[in-house]
Amino acid sequence: MFEQIKAYCRLLRWPNLIMLLIVVWVMEQWVAVPVLNACQFGVQLPWWCVMLMMLSVTFIAAGGYVINDYFDIKIDRINKPDQLIVTQSVTKDAAMHCHQLLTILGAAMGLVVAWWCRSWGIGLTMILVPGLLWFYSSSYKRQFIIGNVIVAFLAAMPSLVVAMANVGYLQRRYGDILVFSPVNQDLYVWLGGFGLFAFLTTLMREMMKDMQDQQGDRELECHTLPVRFGDWATKWVVTIIGSITLGLLAWIGFDLVPYEHTWNTLSSRYIAFGIMTPLVCSLWLMWAAKIPSDYRSAQGVMKFVMLMGVLYGFVISNSL
Repeated sequence: MFEQIKAYCRLLRWPNLIMLLIVVWVMEQWVAVPVLNACQFGVQLPWWCVMLMMLSVTFIAAGGYVINDYFDIKIDRINKPDQLIVTQSVTKDAAMHCHQLLTILGAAMGLVVAWWCRSWGIGLTMILVPGLLWFYSSSYKRQFIIGNVIVAFLAAMPSLVVAMANVGYLQRRYGDILVFSPVNQDLYVWLGGFGLFAFLTTLMREMMKDMQDQQGDRELECHTLPVRFGDWATKWVVTIIGSITLGLLAWIGFDLVPYEHTWNTLSSRYIAFGIMTPLVCSLWLMWAAKIPSDYRSAQGVMKFVMLMGVLYGFVISNSL
């Protein structure tokens, strides 16, 4: 029984789910709420609505992890045979039922949030994202670039869902009054900025992962960037995306926030040493990689970069 529970925890990737819960909570409490306070609107979403939003996003993501492993049995037997879960620890039927249950619960909770906040955007997201996860796992991830872009887009969605929930609820309560306030624009700018960061860093990490997993991808004729053009071209693509990310971070840290236009501030130092420096280290590790297992270190540092990017919300909460 205990071994079965461990297998399901591994299948659901529980550390990633905890991270996702933290992301949604940080985006709401450390970014959205300070923006609302700065615009004189105060806290808006009730606690139960925030909890449902967190659980909805997490359940749908968990269902996505399950269906991804369900369709990846052949690839995982080549790339990571020691980590294969579906067919070894969990049957295919059990995995499919688990995916269906998690997805239905997540979508249902998300639709409740959409109804309460009067947000068509959230309602549409809760319907489209599970379908996108299914088609990604079954076919899109094996196609050129599109799989990477889909995963990166899904990584940006939690921030956008928080923005849509708050904007929808504001519109419901205040209506035409919002014409005279920049609150909606500020919410989308700040939360959209975090979403863009998640998109770019996830895109880089997915390409690093493709370089690590290309042996299995070649066996099953997946058309990933490393399979089509090799490691050298892929590394340059990742470096270009990384350079764009570094440029945007420098612009934010040393020009936009805070407004003193100096590097000697909490925001600037955090971005420089907490995000930009490890991002450069990740790119260096990627270029130094020679064998598939070497890319795991670059991915690990990239995960740290993503975590530090989320925690930058705390800096924002004290700057607005």
